[in-house]
Amino acid sequence: MGEGQRTGFEPILVVSRGELTESTHYGAAAVVDKNGKLIASIGDPNMVMFMRSTAKPLQALPLIEAGGHERFGITSKEIALICSSHSGTVDHFETVVNLQHKIGVTEELLQCGVHPPYDRVSANLLVEKGLQPSQNHHDCSGKHTGKLALAKLLNSDLNRYLEMDHPVQQEILKTIAEMCEVSEDEIVIGIDGCSAPVHGLPLYNAALGLAKIADPSGLSPEREAACRVISSAMMEHPFMVAGPKRFDTDFMEVVKGRMFVKSGAEGYLGIGVLAADGKPGMGITIKISDGDATGRARPAVALEIMRQLGVLSESDLEQVKSYSTHKNVENWRKLVVGQLTTNIKLNWH
Repeated sequence: MGEGQRTGFEPILVVSRGELTESTHYGAAAVVDKNGKLIASIGDPNMVMFMRSTAKPLQALPLIEAGGHERFGITSKEIALICSSHSGTVDHFETVVNLQHKIGVTEELLQCGVHPPYDRVSANLLVEKGLQPSQNHHDCSGKHTGKLALAKLLNSDLNRYLEMDHPVQQEILKTIAEMCEVSEDEIVIGIDGCSAPVHGLPLYNAALGLAKIADPSGLSPEREAACRVISSAMMEHPFMVAGPKRFDTDFMEVVKGRMFVKSGAEGYLGIGVLAADGKPGMGITIKISDGDATGRARPAVALEIMRQLGVLSESDLEQVKSYSTHKNVENWRKLVVGQLTTNIKLNWH
């Protein structure tokens, strides 16, 4: 039995060069509807994995459900930023600064750390101006600002908002457990790259949580409304969720209000498919075993899964063909030297 089979992953993306297979990505996925039905899977859908930044829409729920957006006057664009892993463009930076001003907090309270903007143009602009990146350029600065907003709403310590016994983290843990239908003590807690707690749970349960955000009918009125606020914000402001030349943004701009997508580190990706044609909403979670450092596997795998599910049209696929499931591998002279091909056969349940 191969390593991929033994660990619950299956070979899903093959990269060839000439006549040889040069690389193989292994992965697993779960497709779940809002009622908890496992529709399809790849590998083991019950594998416990950290959601990383894919959990951000779930983590934003307590703030919105408690009316924090109304209390602080947080706009839809700013809610999208709270759910984002943004690129640090001028627009992202100015939006997070404005959000902090509304809440009454400052950048100094953030505990996410500092890295240069993901967007190369924005990073170069800082260099040209002789400026250093700040915490507000960090891709998680929106999420951390949202956590500070919840801390203020709960009248709790702003300096301890990342500690697991803090009311902010307890509210987030409780909400994820409820949405994903897994007990709190079964959720594995780690520390994310931005120093915030990160939640590990089965792919199936994570997909269920995203499905409920996509289709929250039947939840409490407050939670249903909060889910709709979050999904609408992400779909209305896809640029805020990621940035230029990034899959999350480009994909949501194409599907226009039918789905939301949120990538996470180390090869994780989640999609919420809204209810349509009498069918309930769905959640899709994908994990690439090698971490997908190049970023080529997750979009290609996601598009092929959605093609097989029948939720993307040929026009949709044409507009995101740069992330395609089948495309040429080119060298620096633009010579075709190989192929990138998905190798996915969904297991239907």
